[in-house]
Amino acid sequence: MIKNIYLIGLGAIGSAYAARLYEMDPQCIKIIASPERIESYKKEGVRVNGKLYPFEYVIPPQTGIQTSPVDLQKADLIIVAVKYHDLQQAIRDMNGFVGENTIILSLLNGITSEEIIGREYGMDKLLYSFVVGTDAVRIGRNTVYENIGRIVFGEKINKEYSQKVKLVKELFEAAQIPYEIPENMIRELWWKFMMNVGVNQVSAVLNAPYGVFQRIKEARELMEEASREVVRISCKVGINLDENDIKKSINIINSISPEGKTSMLQDVEAGRKTEVEMFAGTVVKMGKKYGIPTPVNEVLLKMIHVLEQTKKL
Repeated sequence: MIKNIYLIGLGAIGSAYAARLYEMDPQCIKIIASPERIESYKKEGVRVNGKLYPFEYVIPPQTGIQTSPVDLQKADLIIVAVKYHDLQQAIRDMNGFVGENTIILSLLNGITSEEIIGREYGMDKLLYSFVVGTDAVRIGRNTVYENIGRIVFGEKINKEYSQKVKLVKELFEAAQIPYEIPENMIRELWWKFMMNVGVNQVSAVLNAPYGVFQRIKEARELMEEASREVVRISCKVGINLDENDIKKSINIINSISPEGKTSMLQDVEAGRKTEVEMFAGTVVKMGKKYGIPTPVNEVLLKMIHVLEQTKKL
């Protein structure tokens, strides 16, 4: 049974699921963060759908600040919910909390975070995962959502559930966290990557919440064109996404609150660094590697780089 849970990253996604775990058992969830960030969390308060959550915070041991023995308990589960550019710091911060039987769940976008974490702590501790269908938006320390979405997770192949998968499944059911365990997890990771490459990036350049994609044909078409470049690459590497996968992503977008915003649009509006290198940057590099043209993602890469720089002026 999973009892001792640590989470890194109290953004829209992290805070929404941390709140569900806290509601199940306030003692089960602790937030790993730097002393400066903890001070900010406590001063401003972390709220989810208007409710204040007094999470317990722990400081990474390598900061050199005195940590109590309770703080150094090994985790049954570590949930990583940071942005891609913060992943290396998160890997350092979880050091000291990873034990022999710790399960690590990385909710990051993209198709590489599990392998990056696995190089440090071993792939035997990782389950592949991502979040889909959420319309969570963070404003300051306040997260609001109508749809919390679901966590898709599992081993690479899930014809039979491993012990790690069974334990996380049991936890999510107890915490009322929606989930899905697909048979082919790697294909699902690629599908979510394709969806993010389309809707996240196009929403950022168009300043478009989900309602724009629901109403305006040209916005959907631009999203689909960016996504198709991922489909073509996936066929080259044996993943074999197709048009039905694009339709699946559109159906999900149509089910989300029209006022909801993608994480990349939220980053642009807040003047934060985006994950464009993980999305368009990865597509462009893979396109060159496999000889597949990626003109839409090349343009999106440049446009979002401009947005990152001008939003800071």
